[in-house]
Amino acid sequence: MTEKEESARIQGDISETLMDPDAERRWAQERGCSLLEAQIGALQKGRIPLRFDRTMGTLGREGQLRLLQSTVAVAGCGGLGGLIVDLLARSGIGRLHVADGDVFAVSNLNRQILSSEKRIGTGKAATAAAHVRAINGALEVRAFDGFIDEETVGSFLEGVDVAVDALDNNLSRRLLLKACREKAIPFVHGAIAGFWGQLQVIKGDERALFEDEESNKGIEGQTGNPPFTPALVASLEVTETVKLLTGRSTLPEGTLLWIDLENLEFRRLKLS
Repeated sequence: MTEKEESARIQGDISETLMDPDAERRWAQERGCSLLEAQIGALQKGRIPLRFDRTMGTLGREGQLRLLQSTVAVAGCGGLGGLIVDLLARSGIGRLHVADGDVFAVSNLNRQILSSEKRIGTGKAATAAAHVRAINGALEVRAFDGFIDEETVGSFLEGVDVAVDALDNNLSRRLLLKACREKAIPFVHGAIAGFWGQLQVIKGDERALFEDEESNKGIEGQTGNPPFTPALVASLEVTETVKLLTGRSTLPEGTLLWIDLENLEFRRLKLS
């Protein structure tokens, strides 16, 4: 089958403007394509999957297409990561890689959106994968049920357009950032502790603050993490990810956004 014929098979003819989930499934069945291909093909022909109707005014058709055609890797599926994968799925990311070797514990219930009493002891990565599939059945997700290490980081980043940091230790962050630099993959960093959070977008060799920290863990062991801090920082990480994928401006190179929620202060710090 030629590329032109394949494109025609996926796109087909369109007679309506909006598609509900049932129409998406019919589209895919009639053309013998995946649900993701159906959503992409529909948008290319001017028909809008109803699930994206409320974001089209912000992102536009081209922006939504870019998200559907993108692959994002999220390292960590806990306080930050659970919210990040949820928001990315609702934004319309086409493919996700999610990684976490941990299981849910009772202490996660205060802040981790994917946790519940019934999920205590269940794997975070598998739960995240099931969660995003329930939001958008077209989303193609790979779950890595383990912590990122030298052996798995290459597979985790295979075909990825942006990597998002939802990790809780600096050793894993450094490993992931090093691999992203080698593959020229943008890295969206976020970290939280108590009322405080930080955000950085790293596109090349610019310095990351956590590269200089001697300790592996931050101060969250002493300060704890309330539910609202990961919610804000996760939203900001997803915002920067969407902006990267749709060609919009992000935080300037070498800039750390420092967030103090107790005093409602946001500061841009230039890293030397």
